[in-house]
Amino acid sequence: MRQLASRTGSDLSQPAPTPRTCPGTSHTAGRLTSADSGPCPAPGSQQSPDPSLYGEVDADAAEDFLRLYHAECPHAGPLEPRLKQVRSTIDRIGTYLHTDGELEFGARVAWRNSSRCIGRLYWNSLRVLDRRGARTPDEISTHLVTHLREATNSGRIRPTISIFAPAMPHRPYARVWNEQLIRYAGYRSESGAVIGDPRYVEFTRAVQNLGWISKGTPFDILPLVIDVPGEPPHLHELPEDAILEVPLRHPEHDWFAEMDMRWHAVPAISNMRLEIGGINYPFAPFNGWYMGTEIGSRNLADSNRYDLVPEVARRLGLDTSTEISLWRDRALVELNIAVLYSFALAKVKIADHHTESRRFLTHLDKEERAGRVVPAQWSWIVPPLSGSATPVYHRYYDEADQHPNFYLDDHAAELGQSGHSG
Repeated sequence: MRQLASRTGSDLSQPAPTPRTCPGTSHTAGRLTSADSGPCPAPGSQQSPDPSLYGEVDADAAEDFLRLYHAECPHAGPLEPRLKQVRSTIDRIGTYLHTDGELEFGARVAWRNSSRCIGRLYWNSLRVLDRRGARTPDEISTHLVTHLREATNSGRIRPTISIFAPAMPHRPYARVWNEQLIRYAGYRSESGAVIGDPRYVEFTRAVQNLGWISKGTPFDILPLVIDVPGEPPHLHELPEDAILEVPLRHPEHDWFAEMDMRWHAVPAISNMRLEIGGINYPFAPFNGWYMGTEIGSRNLADSNRYDLVPEVARRLGLDTSTEISLWRDRALVELNIAVLYSFALAKVKIADHHTESRRFLTHLDKEERAGRVVPAQWSWIVPPLSGSATPVYHRYYDEADQHPNFYLDDHAAELGQSGHSG
């Protein structure tokens, strides 16, 4: 049995330790070889003829990042020798290697610059796991399982990123096909009805074609598809102790438990490219913790996902024959209440959209006092439930594309949903 969270989970009141703002000072990054293989190139880099490959690193992008790193981390050592070293390496082989300190700082600042994320107040607490040396599917699988176990942390979710090898110029690289490390399969019957998550019907079919044998339930965890250069895709089932799930209940309606719904505790995005100083890391899965509306208003409620709103409305006895009853709104609120209540009951960390909105304004204030622009996309920052009742609704935001950052490339997005690209 996979882990189902219970009310005996660990105490969330104790904060996780905060890592240093400026980790590492060494300029000795080690030897970069052609084996250091690490999806659309960052602005300023050269694109290979194959859109899924990357070209040489832009030396100006590398310099911009190094200047930022040394400006914010004065103990990183002298800047000019490092600039000279990096430019010389780029001239010779078309790329360079980040030091441990540069990698940690770059990953944290990428989260700070992520314009679609409301939860950036804690950007400096991101745990950075350097996995650049992993090469084989088994090594990669082991590190991903470790990521999930450590990020889950018995319900006290820890923001974590695992950074695998960077992309070498014009060379293929290791990756997983999956959008997230934990997602549920979807099965379409001959009648057209779907069991599970409709978003992943095509992906499920693709992994079945690779040999995956599933149970056909609404909450089958999809296997990881690990793809390394020169080998066919490898299927890796996640062990049960790496997956924490929360059974959904409602504080007032006992029938909610009869629906037998659940959701996983860790949202670990695995198909976005991390770009730091011109270097692309196509495989850098990362997680924070859930905001309740991601589950209650989108994953479980969207008509092209689990589409639970009509069923919840029916069980509530709402009048669904007319829109003026606002049955959708009322059912959606109860669904979100169930999600927040269930995670709290199980002592699994989650945030409600009102609290997270206030935290985002705190983040804005802190960054502005530090003299930094905070890029934000309004349509992503405003929650999908009661948006106008949150303080993030009533203002404008800068939409600058700042570096370092995370990017979702078209071929990676298609691969994560359908199991194929192009």
